[in-house]
Amino acid sequence: MITKELLSPRSIVIVGGSDDTRKTGGSALKNLIDTGFKGKLMVVNPKAETVQGIKSFSSVEDLPQVDLAILAIPANSCPDAVDTLCSKKGCKAVIIFSAGFHEDSEAGALLEEKIVKIVNKAGASLIGPNCIGVLTPDYAGLFTKPIPKLSKDGVDIISGSGATVVFIMEAAMQLGLKFSSVYSVGNSAQLGVEEILKHMDETYVHGVSSPVKLLYIENISKPEMLLKHASSLIKKGARIAAVKSGYSEAGSRAASSHTGALASPDKAVSALFKKAGIIRCFSRNELVTVASVLMYPKPEGNKVAIITHAGGPAVMLTDVLSVNGINIPHFKGTAADKLLAKLYPGSSVANPVDFLATGTAAQLGEIIDACENEFDVDAMAVIFGSPGLTSVYDVYDLLLDKISKCKKPVYPVLPSVVNVSDEIEVFQTKGGISFPDEVTFGNALAKVINTRGPEGDFQLPPVDKKMIRKVIDESGNGYLSPEKVQKLLDAAGISRAKEAVAADENSLRKYAKELGYPLVMKVIGPVHKSDVGGVVLNVTDDETLVTEFARMMKIKDTTSILLQPMLSGTQLFAGAKREGKFGHLIMCGLGGIFVEAMGDISTSLAPVSKHEASEMITSLRGYKIIQGTRGQEGVSEFLYNETLRRLSALCIAAPEIFEMDINPLLGNMKQVIAVDARIRIEKE
Repeated sequence: MITKELLSPRSIVIVGGSDDTRKTGGSALKNLIDTGFKGKLMVVNPKAETVQGIKSFSSVEDLPQVDLAILAIPANSCPDAVDTLCSKKGCKAVIIFSAGFHEDSEAGALLEEKIVKIVNKAGASLIGPNCIGVLTPDYAGLFTKPIPKLSKDGVDIISGSGATVVFIMEAAMQLGLKFSSVYSVGNSAQLGVEEILKHMDETYVHGVSSPVKLLYIENISKPEMLLKHASSLIKKGARIAAVKSGYSEAGSRAASSHTGALASPDKAVSALFKKAGIIRCFSRNELVTVASVLMYPKPEGNKVAIITHAGGPAVMLTDVLSVNGINIPHFKGTAADKLLAKLYPGSSVANPVDFLATGTAAQLGEIIDACENEFDVDAMAVIFGSPGLTSVYDVYDLLLDKISKCKKPVYPVLPSVVNVSDEIEVFQTKGGISFPDEVTFGNALAKVINTRGPEGDFQLPPVDKKMIRKVIDESGNGYLSPEKVQKLLDAAGISRAKEAVAADENSLRKYAKELGYPLVMKVIGPVHKSDVGGVVLNVTDDETLVTEFARMMKIKDTTSILLQPMLSGTQLFAGAKREGKFGHLIMCGLGGIFVEAMGDISTSLAPVSKHEASEMITSLRGYKIIQGTRGQEGVSEFLYNETLRRLSALCIAAPEIFEMDINPLLGNMKQVIAVDARIRIEKE
C-alpha cells in the first residue's frame, strides 16, 4: 500500500539525524534542508538539542505526530522505533536506510518480518530497508547525491539497488535527462518494484504523468503483477525500459530434457519483457540512452535520415541502424537535387546527408526542413560536433527550435563533449537531451523502434480440460507413460503419429502388422534415445523388426519398444518448461539433434497468442528451412503456430507440467505431427 504520506508528507522526522553529513542521517537531513522541504522537519538524536538547526528530540517517544519517518539507526533498534512511530505518532510512511536485515542474516530477516507486520497493521508504507530513499516533487528523502532536477516531463525510476540508481542518475544527467521521481526499494520488504509500478499504473494520466518509466531489477518476485501493470501502463501511452541483472548462470543445471537444458530463468525474463512491451537493456548507459530516446516523439516507422558534418560517425551510425533492421532510405530526385544546390560543393544528400565540416546552421535548417517535408523518413539523427575552432551556439539553438517544431523526431548526437562542453550545457539547460556517441544512440534507437507494444487480448484454442485434469490428477510426479502422453496430446488437439508399445515379440509382430511398414522403433525408458542407439528408422520387414527388438531390449533402462509409422517432413521442436512464478516458457525451433546442437530456439510465456507464435517461428535462424529452401518442401506455418498455441493451452490447463518435449515434430505443408513426446510432472 502506497500512502499519500509517502508521496507528499507534511512532516518528516530523521531518526538518527546528525550534524555529520558524512553519515546517512546527517546527509539525508542536509538534502531535505537544501532542497527546501516545505513541511515540518524533526530529528531524533539523544545527544543534541538541535541538529543542523533543526529541533532534535531525545527519542521517538517524545515526538509529536509525524507523517513520514526516515530511519538511519542500527537494524536491531528499528522494530521498536517503527512500532512507536506507527502506533503512537500516526506515522503512515517509513523509509529505512539501515542495512543488517534479510540480506545479512536469519536474525536480520526476523527483524524485517517484524517491521513489515507493524507497518501493515498500521496501514503504512515501507520503503527499504537497505535503500537510499525516495525522491518526489515534494521532498528529497535520499542520503545520496546528486539530487537531480525534477520535472513533470522527466522519467520515473524504480531501482532494487541504491548505489546503482545513483550511477544511473549521474549518467542520465550528462545527457540532459531529467527525473520526475526516484524510488530505491532496497530489500523490498513491503514495497518492491512491482508495487511501485502498480501504483504508477493505477494513478497514470496520459499527458500529465511522467511518460517514461525506468526499472533496475535484481529479483522479479511477482512476475504476474509486473506483466499486468507494465502492459497496462504501455497501453495507456507510457513507455518502459528496464535492466534485469543477474542473467548469467554460474554452473550448469541438471536437466533431463531438451527443454530443461535450453530454458533458463533469464529466458523467462526476456519473454515477460517482450510480452509486456518493456524494452530490455543490459547496462546503465544503455538504459539512460534508451530513456533519452523515449523522451522524443515515437517514430511512426523505421525510416531514418542521418544528417552529419563528419563522415565517419555517419557511417558507423548507418552500420548499427542497418544491422538492427532500420531503413536508411536513399534520397534522389528533384527534392534531393534542390537540397544539394543549397549546400557547399562536395556535400552529399544521398542519406547520410553530409554537409561537410564547413556546413552552417542555416544549411542544417534547410536539410531538416527537407527531411520533415520532402523526404520519406520517420525520424532524423543529426550528428554535429566541433573541432574547437568556433562556437556552435547557433547550431544548437537551431536544433532546439527544430526539435520543438518538427512532427518527426530530431535526435541530436553531439560528440564534442570537450570542445563545445559549454554549448552542450546551454543546450541541456534549455531542455535539450543529447547523445554523445552515435553507436550507443543507434543501438538504443533500434531497440525503441523494434520493440512492439504489449500483447493484446486473445483466446486460447479449445482443449479438453476435463480429460487433461483426469490424466494429471491420476498421475504422480515424474515422466508420464506413453499412453498418458498420448491422451494429453489428444486432449490438447495436438496431432500425433499412430503408435503402439510392445514389450514382447508377439505384441511386436501384431502391432507392426496393424501399423504397416515402414516403421520407426524407439526404446522406452532411456531419456536420450539417440545417444544409446535406441532409435531405428525405416524398418521394412519382419526379420529386421525382430532382430532390432532383441538388441534394443538389452539397452540399459529399456522397458519396452515404441512403434510408429515412418513419416517424412522437416524436423521441428516444441517444448515447455515451468519457470517458477513466471509460469510456463513455451519454446520452438528445429528438431531432432539440432535443438541443442544449434541452440536456435524462440521463447514466449504462456499463454501464447497467434501473433506471438508467429513471431517465435519467424525469428528462428532456421526460418528459411521452415519456409522451404533448395527445392525442399516447407512447413505450414499456420499448423506450426496452432501446435504452439495448443501446447500453451495444455500448460495453462495443467500447471503441474514441469517439462515437456515434442521432438521431433514432423512438418510439411499438409500436417505438423508429433512423433515423439515426453512430459514430466511435478506437483507441489
